[in-house]
Amino acid sequence: MPLFMDVHHLDGGVALGDVANAHKADLEKQGAHDVSYLRYWVDEGQGKIFCLVEAPSADAAHTVHRQAHGLVADAIYQVQEGS
Repeated sequence: MPLFMDVHHLDGGVALGDVANAHKADLEKQGAHDVSYLRYWVDEGQGKIFCLVEAPSADAAHTVHRQAHGLVADAIYQVQEGS
């Protein structure tokens, strides 16, 4: 399954707790789209959120965010994990 990293840019910063709640909503919706949101990272002061997701396509990952909470990514990149 392809691996994607998405990036969100929110003006004015973002609270870690709000991102945690959005992630929970993703987990509730992801199964219907064969998507698995794995991890996320947050820069609260800069309003940056990064989500790592396994999905059949970037479109499927986008759909889960849209349906779960409406906070769609500004960019989605297909990535490969390295060590």
